[in-house]
Amino acid sequence: MKLHLVSGGCGFVGRNMVKRLMNTTEDYVFFVDTLDVGTHPSTWINVPKVMDDGQIEKYGSEGRIIFMRADFREVIRKMLADDAYLSTTLAIPLDHVSDVFHFAAIVGGRATIDGDPMKVALDLAIDAEFFYWATRHKPDRVLYPSSSAAYPVNLQTESGAIALKESDIDFNNMGQPDMTYGWSKLTGEYLSKIASEYYDLSVMCIRPFSGYGEDQDLTYPIPAIALRAAKSEDPFEVWGTGHQGRDFVHIDDVLDCILLGMETITDGTAINIGMGRLTTFREIISILTGYAGYTPEIKQLLDKPVGVHSRYCDMSYVESTLGWKAQISLEEGLKRMYDAALLRVS
Repeated sequence: MKLHLVSGGCGFVGRNMVKRLMNTTEDYVFFVDTLDVGTHPSTWINVPKVMDDGQIEKYGSEGRIIFMRADFREVIRKMLADDAYLSTTLAIPLDHVSDVFHFAAIVGGRATIDGDPMKVALDLAIDAEFFYWATRHKPDRVLYPSSSAAYPVNLQTESGAIALKESDIDFNNMGQPDMTYGWSKLTGEYLSKIASEYYDLSVMCIRPFSGYGEDQDLTYPIPAIALRAAKSEDPFEVWGTGHQGRDFVHIDDVLDCILLGMETITDGTAINIGMGRLTTFREIISILTGYAGYTPEIKQLLDKPVGVHSRYCDMSYVESTLGWKAQISLEEGLKRMYDAALLRVS
């Protein structure tokens, strides 16, 4: 039986990957999270808990969905110190780890990226320890989530924004990424290349743009805007002017692209995941309040952090190499968000 490891498995992307794996494979799925910001699996795994010893929780009739509340760095250190740590602790027969989805990271939204950049810089430590373990224990495949924040900020200004291509990041001619979060993700991409070239590790990197989904935390803009639309907020507050834009992509599309890409990309190459469409926050508000049936006054919050002015991607490389395009339109995805927000209000 294979085991898939998901770090940060209770965060937004991590828990959606856990749900995807548990519904599409018969393998063990082991996920780790501190729950500092994540959501406990008992609230989103729709199968019964069959074991809880205070350290390990197992779900499903076969107990193959396994959760550990822990700092992933501590788990890495224990795996490095003892080759049998996982099989002994999880009480399952295990030779090695199959796929690893390394979502463990400190993000916290724009307020944390701008407001506590040294906290975010701890991602450097998480990634360094992870790749050290991975190059020695050799899982079959590794997914490293980088970020669109790794792109040079001078390509995302009000006057100079472009559709960002994978080639716009050049390690021989570096641009300035977005704060310590962008720097940490750039470093993770570099470690991915080193792990592949020097240690023959199969690694794929992704640069997801602004992912969203129905179970996303309200600290992120789309679910927060959807909830305020469902409450018919008027005037409607927006951080900054609201004219800043992003490339919004639904989480289901993100997962589809990840799993497809890992089948063929093994050398640490990074790919964009987005719609290739720039949408302003005012446009998002207009679509969501349209579903609510009203047109509010926009109230600008100019003291709030907004990041770069415009960030969106060019998806031509992914379309040509993987034959992949996002399937969920922005309008469909936002309708799902609005419907989910109505359930929260009721």
